[in-house]
Amino acid sequence: MSGTTPGGVLFVCLGNICRSPLARAVLQHKASRRGVDHLLEVDSCGTGGWHAGDGADPRSVAVAARYGVELRHVARRFDPRSDPRRFGFIIAMDRSNIANLERAGLPPGRASLLRAFDPALAGAGPAGLEVPDPYYGGDDGFERVYAMIDTACDGLLDHVLRATRA
Repeated sequence: MSGTTPGGVLFVCLGNICRSPLARAVLQHKASRRGVDHLLEVDSCGTGGWHAGDGADPRSVAVAARYGVELRHVARRFDPRSDPRRFGFIIAMDRSNIANLERAGLPPGRASLLRAFDPALAGAGPAGLEVPDPYYGGDDGFERVYAMIDTACDGLLDHVLRATRA
């Protein structure tokens, strides 16, 4: 991982308009509130490119705003040449995202599921650690996804800060 940003966190989902931009905004918000945002480089991307250049899904923007989190975003696709070098932590929303990353050339084991950082889920299997895609559902799905991301980002931030200060 030579050349990676120690506090570099890349969130990955499928289209990069719902879950991963929401996770990026939540982590940045938490880091800012703790006064450690200067230690992190946080971004998001998708494994598919059909939304590249689009803004975040309005439902993600709305749920973030309800919790005081600003979500500004332009979707992009995962870059297998530069992203693994740039980011020390590659955080996927579900197992299919990890499979897509590995098909794109990311070494197995290099990406983690976001909810693996939720202490309440210690010992859960991979299926229990997924953040479901709320795209085809209603607003309540975005609310549930926000709660999952919010809790997991607390643990992720602690993990990243321990790793960067070690």
